[in-house]
Amino acid sequence: MNRKRWLMLLMLISLVSLLAACYGGGGSDSSGGSAESDESSEGSETGESEGGTLHMATPGELPTVQTNGNLDGLSQTVMLNIYEGLFRLDENNELSAGMAEDYEMTENEDGSVTYTFNIREDAEWSNGTPVTAHDFVYGWKRALDPETFSPHAYLMAPITNANEIQDPEHELYGQVDELGVEATDDKTLVVELNNNVPYFLELLANPVMFPQNEEFIASQGDDYGLEPENVISNGPFFLDTWTHDQGWVLSKNEDYWDSENVSLDAVDYRVAKDASTEVNLYETGDIDVANLTSEFVDMYAEDEAYTTNINTEVYFVRFNLQNEFLANDNIRKALDMSYDKAEAAESILKNGSIPAYFLVPEDFVSNEQGEGFREKHGNFNMTDIEEAQKLWEQGLEELGTDSITLELLSYDDDQRKAMAEYMKNQWENNLPGLTVAINQQPNKQKLDLEGKQDYDMSFSGWRNDISDPVEFLNVHLSDGPYNWQDFANEEYDELVKKAQTDFSDLDQRFADMQEAERILIEQETAISPIYQSANARLINPSVNNFVAHPDNTFSFKWVTMEE
Repeated sequence: MNRKRWLMLLMLISLVSLLAACYGGGGSDSSGGSAESDESSEGSETGESEGGTLHMATPGELPTVQTNGNLDGLSQTVMLNIYEGLFRLDENNELSAGMAEDYEMTENEDGSVTYTFNIREDAEWSNGTPVTAHDFVYGWKRALDPETFSPHAYLMAPITNANEIQDPEHELYGQVDELGVEATDDKTLVVELNNNVPYFLELLANPVMFPQNEEFIASQGDDYGLEPENVISNGPFFLDTWTHDQGWVLSKNEDYWDSENVSLDAVDYRVAKDASTEVNLYETGDIDVANLTSEFVDMYAEDEAYTTNINTEVYFVRFNLQNEFLANDNIRKALDMSYDKAEAAESILKNGSIPAYFLVPEDFVSNEQGEGFREKHGNFNMTDIEEAQKLWEQGLEELGTDSITLELLSYDDDQRKAMAEYMKNQWENNLPGLTVAINQQPNKQKLDLEGKQDYDMSFSGWRNDISDPVEFLNVHLSDGPYNWQDFANEEYDELVKKAQTDFSDLDQRFADMQEAERILIEQETAISPIYQSANARLINPSVNNFVAHPDNTFSFKWVTMEE
């Protein structure tokens, strides 16, 4: 069956029928409490001026601008603004036109699906080179190539042969030319899927699916992505300056196909390591947006610039099972149940975050019957100090010791420093014989240590790239690129890998993912969920259309500044 749909029709029909009907609600719905989206639609009718610079602050260095790299929130925010895929999320967190001008979908008799995308004729890189279908083919294959492999390449699973190319034990391993993607000419991209995947179009707005220009990357060699001159852009902005560990500037890309609808001249980021510095910068007018930690929430809660929103990012403690103590089931369960997560969210964060006894967020997705993902199992391993102490004593006895020292790898920003200190104090007070040493690191160094498994416990987090529970569960597959803890459970792997590829029975798929989450947390306690995050911010009232997506990344394309 052939169906030609223009992108505006996609916005009204395809996204609703494929995403909302299959998994109603979800992380792309701005009605789920995004105060920024609500505020951005207010005050944008009068007093706006063209141009201007939006001033931002962040607690650390920009880790990477390479779409094949680790997609932490800061890096992904920059990528969403200097690059563009076939689609992007708009100011209402809905799919909108990107590099694809239109597309055709064909459902084949064998159940496979063929997508044909037509690339915009006016799409250009910031060096004047046209964006072509070949750039997408090269970029996707580069993400799968063992030499340049992206840890987010698992998102390509719906594409024919993508899983096989990533599997070291499969005969197609590393054979990227077998990927189900082809440029039939400079502006036509054909993609083959194994079956009809409800969230496939949403995947195309993720950086790992962005185009990459082969000629430019080859010309840069090992310097690609390291400095502004080693980067070209096809998004609303380009990386203009980058003073490492101090800040960077994104300037308007005049070669962008939709540049006439980009108001800002620039986005100026500066590194502000602590919350008080960030608030002071806001008060002095040096930045327009400030993130608030708990000590500032009460102070500014009634301010007209104050906003808060819950997002789809969940933080948890990752247990490294290579550690002899953490390899003990009772020790892990005791650690998970021995600190008060509700108090942590309410007293330490105070920004609308909620305690998490789960990995897949609340109010994220529902099945076809409207049942939310959390409704079946609800919460796992609720705080129970008395039970935790029993498990702790059993674990110590099994290990033949009466004391344990563990290191907690953590972030170095003020808010998460406070959370790490809270957990340390709770653990040491509630579990006799436990000593916890905190190792605070900037985000880039922290990711490096996690990837090397050079830690005991790690204060970690995950946010979704797609509106589907499998995105959170993929992280803990035994052979997954982010399994930085040696967790392995055969049943868990089977359930999650089935969910990646089998969409024949959506209700069963939903139930399988619910069971996988139960195995991960209740049965195995491979992680200890802490909280589902929210953000409290001050946004200068002169800033309109500041778009914060549900995963806590930002888009600056639609920002305007009042005079």
